[in-house]
Amino acid sequence: MPRTERPDAPAYLARYLERAGRSVTHEEAADDATPLYLRRFRERRENVDPFESRVPSYDGQQINTTRGWAEVTRTKEIVPERREQAAQVATDVYFVRHGETQGYSSESGLTPLGSWQSHRRGQEIARRVLDGHTVRIACADTNRARQTAEHLRRGLLDGMSLFGREATVGEIVAYREFQNFGVATPEGLRDVTSAFRLYAKELEAFERTSMGERPGWLVEIDRFWKIQNGGGDPITHWLTMPLLHFEPPVSAVRRFWAGLLRIHRETPGNSVVVTTHSGPIRAFATWAMGYDPGEPFNTEFVRVRLIDGGVTALVLYRNRVQEVQVPDLDSLPDWWSGTATGRDVAEEVR
Repeated sequence: MPRTERPDAPAYLARYLERAGRSVTHEEAADDATPLYLRRFRERRENVDPFESRVPSYDGQQINTTRGWAEVTRTKEIVPERREQAAQVATDVYFVRHGETQGYSSESGLTPLGSWQSHRRGQEIARRVLDGHTVRIACADTNRARQTAEHLRRGLLDGMSLFGREATVGEIVAYREFQNFGVATPEGLRDVTSAFRLYAKELEAFERTSMGERPGWLVEIDRFWKIQNGGGDPITHWLTMPLLHFEPPVSAVRRFWAGLLRIHRETPGNSVVVTTHSGPIRAFATWAMGYDPGEPFNTEFVRVRLIDGGVTALVLYRNRVQEVQVPDLDSLPDWWSGTATGRDVAEEVR
C-alpha cells in the first residue's frame, strides 16, 4: 500500500513554526514599518503589560486618523471655496422648492406629507443657524409656496429651541420676484398655475364648438400640460424647447437675482429662506452650473452664498459648488419691458 503520510510539514505550517520559533527583538517591535496590529499581536504574545507598552506616536499615516475622520465627516458637497471666502459670506440664501402639493392645476395647498417635509426642512436649516443670526423668510405668492414657508418656519423655530439657538426669525413676506414662471395669455402675463385655469376654460369652449384655430398660447400650454399629465418632465420641456408664450428661463433667473439682491439690500440678514417653485430654481441652477443638474425634489434647495462686497457668490446644488459673478441687472435685458438695454437689438427684429 502507498504511504500517504509526509515526513515534512506543509509550507504554510513550516512558515508558521519558523515565525513562532523566532524571537521578536526590541528593534523589530519598535520598527515603524511593522503594522500596528502586528506589533500589538506580538506584544500580547510576549505578555507585555499593555499599560507599559509604548504608545504609538501619531504620524498621520499609521493610524489613519485624519483620513478616517475625513471620510466620516465628508459631506456630499464639493466645497471649492477658500477659508477666507467662507468667512466673507454676507448672506446665505436657500431657494427651497415647495412641499408635496395636492395638484398643479389649481391653487391647492400642501398634502400632509408636504407639510411634514417642510417642517423637517426647517428643523434641518435650524442646525445651521448660529447664535445672533437673523433669518428672513420669503415666498412666492402661491398657496403651496406660502404653506411651505409657514411649516418651514415652525420647524425652524422648533429646531432652534431643540438645539438651543438664540436667533431672530422674521415674518413671512411674499415677493413677486420669486414667483413661478409666467405665461402670456390674452388676459396678460399669468403665473403658470393661474394660466392653467384659463387654459381649461378656453380649451373646453373650443372642444365644445369644434370651430376655429386654437391660439398659440393655448397650443403651447396644452402641450405643456399633456407632458405633465403623461408623466413626463414639463420643466425640461420649458428649459430646452423654444416657447413663444412662456417666460424665458433666463428671465426667471434674472428675477431671482433681482429678488435676492433686493431682499439683501432692504433686510440684511445672515440667512434668507425662499420657498418657491421648481422651474425657476432649476433654471437658476442650470445658469450657474452650465448644465441641467435635474429637478429638485420637494423641499430640496439650491443654496446661494453671497460673498461680502456683492461681486461674487457661491451656488451650491447636488454635490456641486460653483462660484459665479453677481450679474449687473442694469446691463441685462428686461424681457418683459420690451427693451433690450445694453444689447442693441433693433426694435423691428425683437
